Amino acid sequence: MDMFDNYLRRLYRGGRPNRSARFQNRVSAVAFGAGIWPSRAGALQVRGRRSGHLITFPIVITDHEGGRYLVSMLGEGANWVRNVRADAGRAVLRHGRREEVVLEEVPVEKRAPILQRYLQIAPGGRPHIPVNRADPIEEFERIAPDIPVFRISPRASR
Repeated sequence: MDMFDNYLRRLYRGGRPNRSARFQNRVSAVAFGAGIWPSRAGALQVRGRRSGHLITFPIVITDHEGGRYLVSMLGEGANWVRNVRADAGRAVLRHGRREEVVLEEVPVEKRAPILQRYLQIAPGGRPHIPVNRADPIEEFERIAPDIPVFRISPRASR
């Protein structure tokens, strides 16, 4: 493990972003949402399950076999996961343009290859997921129940 991994883990100690992480997430969400970064980076907007306010944060869009996916690097305890579930998967994805989407949870038995792809393209997620990106698929199958994955689908027009 290198210094960068240790730094990233400290930002999310206890599964929650500290003050520095929250600031970095706000800046990243603006940049990613505007499409300034690569196409796999974006910003996700979800409605808070308690407050009802829109919450925006940076995400990595994982491509796999023609689909697009979001992975919760912090596992089941991530607020965005609980907010998405509470709002029937409704969200807004920003990555140079605004896209209303539905996030559909991927069954555990189908998550492993998506998790493996996520670790290939998301260096910031690597310190938080307890496998190495070069590990065999069986290791990803072992951790799949603990790491929510959502398929991104367009939301039907009103």
